[in-house]
Amino acid sequence: MGTDTKGLFTAIDINGVTLRNRLAVAPMTRVSATEEGAATEIMARYYERFAHGGFGLLITEGIYTDQAFSQGYLHQPGITDEAQAQAWRPVVDAAHQHGARIFAQLMHAGAISQGNRFRNTTIGPSAVQPKGQQMEFYYGKGAYRTPAAITEEQIAEAVEGFAASAARAVAAGFDGIEIHGANGYLIDQFLTDYANQRSDRWGGDTRQRTAFVRTVFEAVRAKVGSSVPVGVRISQGKVNDFTHKWAGREQDAKAIFGTLAEAGISYIHVTEHKAWEPAFDGSQDSLVALARRYAPQVPLIANGGVQDRAQAQEVLAVGAQIVALGKAALANPDFPNRIQAAQELAGFDQAILGPIANIKPTELAA
Repeated sequence: MGTDTKGLFTAIDINGVTLRNRLAVAPMTRVSATEEGAATEIMARYYERFAHGGFGLLITEGIYTDQAFSQGYLHQPGITDEAQAQAWRPVVDAAHQHGARIFAQLMHAGAISQGNRFRNTTIGPSAVQPKGQQMEFYYGKGAYRTPAAITEEQIAEAVEGFAASAARAVAAGFDGIEIHGANGYLIDQFLTDYANQRSDRWGGDTRQRTAFVRTVFEAVRAKVGSSVPVGVRISQGKVNDFTHKWAGREQDAKAIFGTLAEAGISYIHVTEHKAWEPAFDGSQDSLVALARRYAPQVPLIANGGVQDRAQAQEVLAVGAQIVALGKAALANPDFPNRIQAAQELAGFDQAILGPIANIKPTELAA
């Protein structure tokens, strides 16, 4: 039972950073930082459990990137200044102590910000009210505000926020950077047809709407240099529009994944409800398979619905190199060690994320 037949426990190199296996912890917002956005001892212990449990890669929750419009949630961690950056060092050190690598996921909430201590208004590509309702388990309530259309000056500030935060993260010891381009946040808003109604260089067809994510990537790459892994997370669904599908279907996948490959991205992290299912009605290909088709040389991380070893192997079989676990990791912070030892896996308890999705004391137990 301990024999690995599909490569889950083989090492892999991402832009010069070696991961001991193909199992990662997916980024999950846990609103457990201080009010000032500093990572805490509780967070260090939380991430340490995954490293101790055998995961090769930990990807942090979304970290806000500037002291303007990027913060999305109360008690979300940031990395906007030296104090916040230094607060991440115990988290990084705890991961490294147990042999894991850790990437910082950088995030700008844009129009779906629901808790920002720096601003009481929001910005997005266009002045379009986001769909859905604010998430109560992240301290939100009611409808999202209609954002102001982001200006050229604010675009430049947002891009610089990503780049400067990436540099701080690398200086704090992070092994790589993940740009959050998924789940309805600012970069995804630029990629989304109904959220981006601009007629300037940041809007237009799908290929043109990739201009913002490419600009962010190029700025981050210029700041951190060529040796640091810099990837991007991509999804169709959003936290405020869970069932959204790209209107252009496979052609949109070609435009988005092709652009990222052309830009020289270190990896693409695809997230869907179930990573192995068809991306579109009437199609057979998953989003993972489409990313593999249109970014054939780019390492792929796949996230979505994986609960056990067989499903993880299935996702690898359709084109991913790494499988990122969310709820399964929360239920089994030692998931890699358990499946190697052929031990039974625990089921996910929804109470972990309620009534507020902060880190619970039970998650820190030995």
